[in-house]
Amino acid sequence: MIAFLRNTWRGLTSMRTALILLFLLALAAMPGALLPQRSLNSAKTADYIAQHGWWGRLLNKLQFFDVYASVWFSAVYLLLFISLVGCLLPRLFEYLKAVNAKPVLTPRNLKRMPHHVESTVDKAPVEVIADAKVRLRGWRMVVREEDDGGRTLSAEKGFLRETGNLVFHFAMLGLIVALALGKLFGYEGQVIVKADGSQEFCNSGVLGYDSFHPGLRVDGTDLSPFCLKVTSFTPTYLANGQPEKFEADLRYQAGDDIDNGTWRPYTLEVNSPLRTEGDRVYLLGNGYAPVFTVTFPNGEKRTMDTQWRTTDNITYLSEGATKFDPPGITDAQQRRTKQLAITGLFAPTAELRGTLLDSSYPDLRDPAVAVDVLQGDTGVDNGRGQSIFTVDQSLIDDGRLKRVLRTNMRPGEHRTLPDGTDISFDSVKRWVYLQVSHDPGQVWVLVFAICLIVGIGASLTIRRRRLWVRAAPADGGRTVVEVGGLARTDQAGYGEEFTRLSKDVLGGTR
Repeated sequence: MIAFLRNTWRGLTSMRTALILLFLLALAAMPGALLPQRSLNSAKTADYIAQHGWWGRLLNKLQFFDVYASVWFSAVYLLLFISLVGCLLPRLFEYLKAVNAKPVLTPRNLKRMPHHVESTVDKAPVEVIADAKVRLRGWRMVVREEDDGGRTLSAEKGFLRETGNLVFHFAMLGLIVALALGKLFGYEGQVIVKADGSQEFCNSGVLGYDSFHPGLRVDGTDLSPFCLKVTSFTPTYLANGQPEKFEADLRYQAGDDIDNGTWRPYTLEVNSPLRTEGDRVYLLGNGYAPVFTVTFPNGEKRTMDTQWRTTDNITYLSEGATKFDPPGITDAQQRRTKQLAITGLFAPTAELRGTLLDSSYPDLRDPAVAVDVLQGDTGVDNGRGQSIFTVDQSLIDDGRLKRVLRTNMRPGEHRTLPDGTDISFDSVKRWVYLQVSHDPGQVWVLVFAICLIVGIGASLTIRRRRLWVRAAPADGGRTVVEVGGLARTDQAGYGEEFTRLSKDVLGGTR
């Protein structure tokens, strides 16, 4: 049993196993890129499962829609971590031993080396070795004296190759740990904020977000505290409608600013996130919120500016639903017969094709809406969650929500319903789509990524090679000099270097 465990550990901690596990990890991540993930879009995931029948249900049971939180992905990830630790620690100890180790002794028979030259010079062995030391400055060297009065020099260069190799592998290990920390303690949330300064967003809990994706160890109760509001949004478009630049002017407060009420300005752009309290705020998108005012028969008014979602990212044609509750009605059953929903399309630059509304440009040049006004039970008070962008189609199918008007409107226009209710299209507001990201391992991911590149660069470009010089006394006061060379890695290029070095050593060039 002990032998089995020992052999299993040796196999797991071998570099071959680490490479296989790294390949399996890359293979295991592919379903996360090819299939919808529940953590990113639960609705799309549910639709995929429903459309693919038994195959979708099988993939769901096998956790293919929660790849990065699945048991099998975590197992490969953990095994790769253990394998790298197990194979790198012994190499690190061997490396530390070799750091201060002297170059190996000069072999007795240098003629067996891949590179070898021999010559006789009119110098003493001490002079030959002294000249060689000057020529090999920068190499790790050791000089030894032999019994016959001769001298040997052992030199080695390229030890940083092993350093780069270890840096590369430890950086990969650090990268795995940093990514794991990000998944454990990071979070990501998206929120739509109106761009007129009227709406304040505070990072105080998950309820402030439209969607929130916490890390495995994040419960949403201890988020980094900061607040912001968008005072204006300025888009810049080319003549053909292509976006050139988006700028959102923010005012934000964090840390002590929250206590003393200080607001700081910042211009948020697509590739220029706001960094505060360890979080990053990104500008992801923008859109429009038509402003409607409903004047009920009793004279009371309700004004709503619910955001509508963009359906065409080129012309910014948008769709949505703005819902109203009638005032002064306390009876739930009666109120559910008088609720209103204004739903349809909004065009920032209207282009009518007959009575059909389309948009020809993304900016506000000639805004208009094409809406259906629905009256009845909108479902806003039935206790079930619903999308702010649509109405529940089942309420329409059941006859509880009926269309009482279909019309096109421009700002300033109004329409009157059969019961005397007046609806006006007042104006348009802008909104921006923000993403808040918190990743405690982000800086370390960058550091380890740089180390990984530096390490692999060093291990691929630096060559380890050894050179030996033996100077033995000969008759007539002359000295027999042998030079041997060995490339410990790829020999490409070392032949030319060895030729130059041996000529300098044999020629006595200082």
